[in-house]
Amino acid sequence: MEPDLFTAAAEDRRSKDPASSPLAVRMRPRTLDEVVGQQHLLRPGSPLRRLVGEGAGGPAGPSSVILWGPPGTGKTTLAHIVSRATDQRFVELSAITAGVKEVRTVIDGARRASGGYGRETVLFLDEIHRFSKAQQDSLLPAVENRWVTLIAATTENPYFSVISPLLSRSLLLTLEPLTEAGLRDLLRRAVTDERGLGGAVTLPEAAEDHLLRIAGGDARRALTALEAGAASALAQGEPEITLRALEEAVDRAAVTYDRDGDQHYDVASALIKSIRGSDADAALHYLARMIEAGEDPRFIARRLMISASEDIGLADPTALQTAVAAAQAVALIGFPEARITLGQAVIALALAPKSNAAYLAVDAALADVRAGLAGPVPPHLRDSHYQGARALGHAEGYVYPHDLPGGVAAQQYAPDAVHGKRYYEPTRYGAEARYAEVAERVRARLRGEAPPRPPERPAPAPSAAPSRPAGEERGEAAGEGTAGPAAAPGGTDRPTDGVEGDAD
Repeated sequence: MEPDLFTAAAEDRRSKDPASSPLAVRMRPRTLDEVVGQQHLLRPGSPLRRLVGEGAGGPAGPSSVILWGPPGTGKTTLAHIVSRATDQRFVELSAITAGVKEVRTVIDGARRASGGYGRETVLFLDEIHRFSKAQQDSLLPAVENRWVTLIAATTENPYFSVISPLLSRSLLLTLEPLTEAGLRDLLRRAVTDERGLGGAVTLPEAAEDHLLRIAGGDARRALTALEAGAASALAQGEPEITLRALEEAVDRAAVTYDRDGDQHYDVASALIKSIRGSDADAALHYLARMIEAGEDPRFIARRLMISASEDIGLADPTALQTAVAAAQAVALIGFPEARITLGQAVIALALAPKSNAAYLAVDAALADVRAGLAGPVPPHLRDSHYQGARALGHAEGYVYPHDLPGGVAAQQYAPDAVHGKRYYEPTRYGAEARYAEVAERVRARLRGEAPPRPPERPAPAPSAAPSRPAGEERGEAAGEGTAGPAAAPGGTDRPTDGVEGDAD
């Protein structure tokens, strides 16, 4: 809200005793030229430049903006620069504590200030993603009629968290995490500047590098950690912030991750794509980020089960069993022990041979059905268990496969519209190479043709010969196309379809 007597007193105290404010607040830029990074938003004529009065005038007024970016990238800083650089009335609200009542009070005040005094109002709304749809709706008339110029800040993807009418009435400006060079400049400035530490301590390169690592592009986190390290050094009478003092003062960096936002989906996507790409190390990294951020282990387990079928399939039929077993174990034991089970499953899936043939097959069949390629069920396959079915010709001519050697009857199963279509196109990776041979033999028999002979297999090596190292068994993970460690169902060397033992 607008400053009151107590707010003014607090600001006066901070000005007389700078140390009463956090270092990140004291080092907040006062002009756009002091802002570190975000140069793509600060070019001449940009919306932010116009909000501070640069290039103002003419028929085109400043636009409302939504600032979207990770924490610590300068969203609040930019709003405060606008508040100091313009003679417009500036009001600040936080969606954490404000509601529709407070928004309407601001809008009413803005209309009075505009009509009575000719002063325009800039409304800074922090954490706008915390506003409900109804609360965001209350902003629409004011933004549309420009009773206020809105600066809204959010760390969540606005396309998910901000209503479309408000998005269409505002400019979306995306802030990027600060670069290492920008953060380094900011840290050095904070150490020497009178508003910061004023040269009370020095920052060696090793400690500076550690601050950059734990900051993760977040200026506020970097300055907060710097202040903690400086306090530790000064308390011990040290002239510099040693790496040891910094590590003692700052335990670890908080994980940038929100279970309800787009980072949740980005990290989950990266986990699955790393498994698909057979990079177990990268997959474990993303798993660790999800665990550390408090992700629901059941969500992780569900994603692994999907990956086992979508990306591995019959190249390793045991992958789905592994993922399902992991999901059951996670449900029984929970964190922290479930991390071990999830880690084992992630490694197993990442190193398994890959095939998306089953995924492509079912989607191709679905596409045909949705396109109208269905047609009636062939008469010989129709149900004949009700009275009168035989008179309709149902099941007439049906051949019972178990009555034939090999268990495969040469008859039509698919409707006429898709007869002869091949949905399943097996790869030659891992165990699916064996399924590919079986599929070809069965398809030939269904057409009434003699199935092709299986390829000749080399004789087994003498027992005295050294066995292949266990590590080579999973060489197919990178798609080498040889059989992986997964055996076909039933523990046999190849799937049992009743065809291979049949005479040609």
